Amino acid sequence: MPTCDHCGAHVSERFARVFADENGEIRACVSCSANAGIAEAARQRGRGT
Repeated sequence: MPTCDHCGAHVSERFARVFADENGEIRACVSCSANAGIAEAARQRGRGT
């Protein structure tokens, strides 16, 4: 089961598919990051920054 690299909490496979980076790392989960922060990270990754 995938885990958050920041806090170690378990996350769902679906969360990992959406929010993991190209190396499979999950920088923040819902428990340790505001949803707005997760959305911003996803937007930045989509722009290639």
